[in-house]
Amino acid sequence: MATDYDAPRKTDDEISADSIEELKARRADKSSGVVDEDETEAAEGFELPGADLSGEELSVRVLPPQQDEFTCMSCFLVHHRSQLAEFRGEDPICSECAA
Repeated sequence: MATDYDAPRKTDDEISADSIEELKARRADKSSGVVDEDETEAAEGFELPGADLSGEELSVRVLPPQQDEFTCMSCFLVHHRSQLAEFRGEDPICSECAA
């Protein structure tokens, strides 16, 4: 059972004040655990695949390839020249893909 260590702790007097009848009544009350949640409000945070994003603008600055970089033709990631392991034909391969 999870314990909330930030919750205020009960004193011995409060623990003894919880009678057996009160605890049984809480246990019998099945509706106390039900959460009333608005489904439409919960669904607003989800974005479906294929949604219309035509009004969105890309705000990322794209840099051209630098002289000390290469694109691995196996994983298609841009790496620094120090990670160049080999050439397969004319295609550069990084050290991670070559291993």
